[in-house]
Amino acid sequence: MLEQEIQEMETTAKTVEEAIEVGLHELDAARDEVEVEVLNPGKPGFLGIRSELARVRIRKLSANEDVSSKSMETVSKILEMMNVSAVATLSSAFDSEAGGPLIDIEGEDSGLLIGRRGETLRAYQFIVNIIVNNNRQGPVRVTLDVEQYRSRRQASLEEMARRTSERVIASGRPVYLEPMTPADRRIVHMALADNPRVTTESNGRGSGRGVVISPV
Repeated sequence: MLEQEIQEMETTAKTVEEAIEVGLHELDAARDEVEVEVLNPGKPGFLGIRSELARVRIRKLSANEDVSSKSMETVSKILEMMNVSAVATLSSAFDSEAGGPLIDIEGEDSGLLIGRRGETLRAYQFIVNIIVNNNRQGPVRVTLDVEQYRSRRQASLEEMARRTSERVIASGRPVYLEPMTPADRRIVHMALADNPRVTTESNGRGSGRGVVISPV
Protein backbone atom coordinates (compact mmCIF):
# COMPACT_ATOMS: atom_id res chain seq x y z
CA MET A 1 0.00 0.00 0.00
CA LEU A 2 1.42 3.39 -1.01
CA GLU A 3 2.03 5.88 1.76
CA GLN A 4 -0.10 9.01 1.35
CA GLU A 5 1.93 12.15 0.74
CA ILE A 6 1.74 14.67 3.58
CA GLN A 7 0.11 17.92 2.44
CA GLU A 8 0.02 19.90 5.70
CA MET A 9 1.94 19.98 8.96
CA GLU A 10 2.90 22.09 11.96
CA THR A 11 6.53 22.69 12.85
CA THR A 12 8.40 24.46 15.65
CA ALA A 13 11.83 26.08 15.88
CA LYS A 14 13.58 28.99 17.56
CA THR A 15 12.39 31.42 14.86
CA VAL A 16 9.56 31.54 12.35
CA GLU A 17 11.97 31.30 9.40
CA GLU A 18 13.66 28.23 10.89
CA ALA A 19 10.26 26.60 11.49
CA ILE A 20 9.32 27.28 7.87
CA GLU A 21 12.58 25.76 6.64
CA VAL A 22 11.90 22.62 8.69
CA GLY A 23 8.44 22.34 7.16
CA LEU A 24 9.69 22.88 3.62
CA HIS A 25 12.25 20.12 4.11
CA GLU A 26 9.65 17.70 5.50
CA LEU A 27 7.14 18.46 2.72
CA ASP A 28 9.87 18.48 0.07
CA ALA A 29 8.51 21.77 -1.26
CA ALA A 30 9.77 25.18 -2.35
CA ARG A 31 8.70 28.37 -0.56
CA ASP A 32 6.35 29.44 -3.36
CA GLU A 33 4.65 26.03 -3.33
CA VAL A 34 3.22 26.35 0.18
CA GLU A 35 0.92 28.50 2.27
CA VAL A 36 2.31 29.47 5.69
CA GLU A 37 0.28 30.41 8.76
CA VAL A 38 2.20 31.68 11.78
CA LEU A 39 0.60 30.18 14.89
CA ASN A 40 3.12 31.54 17.37
CA PRO A 41 5.95 33.97 16.51
CA GLY A 42 7.89 32.69 19.53
CA LYS A 43 9.63 34.50 22.38
CA PRO A 44 13.38 34.56 23.02
CA GLY A 45 12.92 35.01 26.80
CA PHE A 46 15.71 36.05 29.14
CA LEU A 47 18.60 33.62 29.38
CA GLY A 48 16.24 30.98 28.03
CA ILE A 49 13.67 31.55 30.79
CA ARG A 50 10.03 31.79 29.65
CA SER A 51 11.13 31.42 26.04
CA GLU A 52 8.66 30.01 23.50
CA LEU A 53 9.36 28.23 20.25
CA ALA A 54 7.93 29.64 17.06
CA ARG A 55 5.17 27.47 15.59
CA VAL A 56 3.89 27.54 11.98
CA ARG A 57 1.37 25.58 9.97
CA ILE A 58 2.47 24.84 6.41
CA ARG A 59 0.10 23.60 3.71
CA LYS A 60 1.25 22.41 0.33
CA LEU A 61 -0.66 24.17 -2.44
CA SER A 62 -2.47 22.12 -5.06
CA ALA A 63 -1.33 22.43 -8.69
CA ASN A 64 -4.12 24.91 -9.48
CA GLU A 65 -3.51 26.92 -6.31
CA ASP A 66 0.21 27.03 -7.07
CA VAL A 67 -0.37 28.41 -10.57
CA SER A 68 -3.03 30.91 -9.49
CA SER A 69 -0.89 32.08 -6.57
CA LYS A 70 2.14 32.66 -8.81
CA SER A 71 -0.09 34.35 -11.41
CA MET A 72 -1.59 36.73 -8.88
CA GLU A 73 1.84 37.55 -7.47
CA THR A 74 3.20 38.23 -10.96
CA VAL A 75 0.26 40.44 -11.98
CA SER A 76 0.44 42.43 -8.74
CA LYS A 77 4.19 42.98 -9.05
CA ILE A 78 3.88 44.23 -12.63
CA LEU A 79 1.06 46.59 -11.63
CA GLU A 80 3.29 47.94 -8.87
CA MET A 81 6.20 48.40 -11.27
CA MET A 82 3.91 50.23 -13.71
CA ASN A 83 2.82 52.52 -10.86
CA VAL A 84 -0.85 52.31 -11.85
CA SER A 85 -3.87 52.56 -9.57
CA ALA A 86 -5.41 49.11 -10.01
CA VAL A 87 -6.08 45.93 -8.03
CA ALA A 88 -6.05 42.33 -9.30
CA THR A 89 -8.68 39.80 -8.20
CA LEU A 90 -8.65 36.06 -8.84
CA SER A 91 -11.91 35.25 -10.64
CA SER A 92 -11.14 31.53 -11.04
CA ALA A 93 -8.19 29.40 -9.93
CA PHE A 94 -8.62 27.24 -13.03
CA ASP A 95 -11.03 27.73 -15.90
CA SER A 96 -11.25 24.63 -18.09
CA GLU A 97 -12.15 26.62 -21.22
CA ALA A 98 -9.34 29.15 -20.74
CA GLY A 99 -6.84 26.50 -19.64
CA GLY A 100 -5.70 28.30 -16.49
CA PRO A 101 -6.53 30.98 -13.94
CA LEU A 102 -8.71 34.00 -14.72
CA ILE A 103 -7.65 37.32 -13.19
CA ASP A 104 -9.69 40.52 -13.34
CA ILE A 105 -8.15 43.95 -12.79
CA GLU A 106 -10.05 47.01 -11.61
CA GLY A 107 -9.01 50.57 -10.76
CA GLU A 108 -8.74 54.18 -11.81
CA ASP A 109 -6.10 53.42 -14.45
CA SER A 110 -7.99 50.52 -16.06
CA GLY A 111 -8.16 52.34 -19.40
CA LEU A 112 -4.37 52.49 -19.59
CA LEU A 113 -4.18 48.74 -19.06
CA ILE A 114 -6.61 47.99 -21.88
CA GLY A 115 -5.08 50.20 -24.57
CA ARG A 116 -6.35 50.62 -28.11
CA ARG A 117 -8.62 47.67 -28.89
CA GLY A 118 -7.06 45.72 -26.03
CA GLU A 119 -3.49 45.84 -27.37
CA THR A 120 -1.94 46.78 -24.00
CA LEU A 121 -3.97 44.11 -22.21
CA ARG A 122 -2.78 41.44 -24.67
CA ALA A 123 0.85 42.52 -24.22
CA TYR A 124 0.45 42.49 -20.43
CA GLN A 125 -1.09 39.00 -20.57
CA PHE A 126 1.73 37.79 -22.83
CA ILE A 127 4.38 38.93 -20.33
CA VAL A 128 2.54 37.36 -17.39
CA ASN A 129 2.29 34.02 -19.21
CA ILE A 130 6.02 34.01 -20.01
CA ILE A 131 6.88 34.57 -16.34
CA VAL A 132 4.35 32.08 -14.94
CA ASN A 133 5.33 29.33 -17.41
CA ASN A 134 9.06 29.77 -16.87
CA ASN A 135 10.54 26.41 -15.79
CA ARG A 136 7.12 24.72 -15.76
CA GLN A 137 6.85 21.21 -17.18
CA GLY A 138 3.29 21.66 -18.47
CA PRO A 139 2.24 25.06 -19.88
CA VAL A 140 -0.80 26.88 -18.51
CA ARG A 141 -2.65 29.88 -19.90
CA VAL A 142 -3.26 32.85 -17.62
CA THR A 143 -6.14 35.02 -18.85
CA LEU A 144 -6.32 38.66 -17.80
CA ASP A 145 -9.34 40.91 -17.99
CA VAL A 146 -9.79 44.56 -17.06
CA GLU A 147 -13.21 45.48 -15.66
CA GLN A 148 -14.91 42.84 -17.83
CA TYR A 149 -13.42 44.32 -21.03
CA ARG A 150 -13.23 40.94 -22.76
CA SER A 151 -16.89 40.08 -22.21
CA ARG A 152 -17.92 43.59 -23.31
CA ARG A 153 -15.70 43.32 -26.37
CA GLN A 154 -17.15 39.91 -27.24
CA ALA A 155 -20.73 41.17 -26.94
CA SER A 156 -19.87 44.18 -29.13
CA LEU A 157 -18.27 42.03 -31.84
CA GLU A 158 -21.15 39.55 -31.84
CA GLU A 159 -23.66 42.38 -32.28
CA MET A 160 -21.56 43.93 -35.06
CA ALA A 161 -21.33 40.55 -36.80
CA ARG A 162 -25.11 40.08 -36.67
CA ARG A 163 -25.81 43.59 -38.00
CA THR A 164 -23.27 43.16 -40.79
CA SER A 165 -24.74 39.79 -41.77
CA GLU A 166 -28.14 41.45 -42.17
CA ARG A 167 -26.58 44.03 -44.52
CA VAL A 168 -24.89 41.26 -46.49
CA ILE A 169 -28.14 39.31 -46.86
CA ALA A 170 -30.07 42.45 -47.88
CA SER A 171 -27.50 43.63 -50.44
CA GLY A 172 -26.29 40.26 -51.68
CA ARG A 173 -22.71 41.56 -51.50
CA PRO A 174 -19.80 40.59 -49.24
CA VAL A 175 -18.54 42.95 -46.56
CA TYR A 176 -14.89 43.16 -45.55
CA LEU A 177 -14.47 43.90 -41.85
CA GLU A 178 -11.58 45.89 -40.44
CA PRO A 179 -8.38 44.05 -39.41
CA MET A 180 -8.75 42.09 -36.18
CA THR A 181 -6.74 39.96 -33.80
CA PRO A 182 -7.07 36.16 -34.10
CA ALA A 183 -9.24 36.12 -30.95
CA ASP A 184 -11.62 38.76 -32.34
CA ARG A 185 -11.85 36.99 -35.70
CA ARG A 186 -12.78 33.79 -33.91
CA ILE A 187 -15.62 35.58 -32.10
CA VAL A 188 -17.03 36.78 -35.45
CA HIS A 189 -16.73 33.32 -37.01
CA MET A 190 -18.48 31.71 -34.02
CA ALA A 191 -21.22 34.36 -33.92
CA LEU A 192 -22.26 33.56 -37.49
CA ALA A 193 -21.42 29.86 -37.58
CA ASP A 194 -25.09 28.82 -37.35
CA ASN A 195 -26.36 31.38 -39.88
CA PRO A 196 -27.17 29.41 -43.07
CA ARG A 197 -27.44 32.56 -45.21
CA VAL A 198 -23.86 33.81 -44.84
CA THR A 199 -20.32 32.47 -44.69
CA THR A 200 -17.26 33.93 -42.97
CA GLU A 201 -13.64 33.70 -44.03
CA SER A 202 -10.43 35.24 -42.74
CA ASN A 203 -8.74 37.43 -45.32
CA GLY A 204 -5.46 39.36 -45.54
CA ARG A 205 -1.99 39.01 -44.07
CA GLY A 206 -0.33 39.72 -40.76
CA SER A 207 -1.77 42.61 -38.79
CA GLY A 208 -4.04 43.46 -41.74
CA ARG A 209 -5.92 40.17 -41.51
CA GLY A 210 -9.69 40.55 -41.09
CA VAL A 211 -12.97 38.71 -41.78
CA VAL A 212 -15.08 38.68 -44.93
CA ILE A 213 -18.81 38.02 -44.50
CA SER A 214 -20.34 36.79 -47.76
CA PRO A 215 -23.88 35.81 -48.84
CA VAL A 216 -24.55 32.16 -49.60
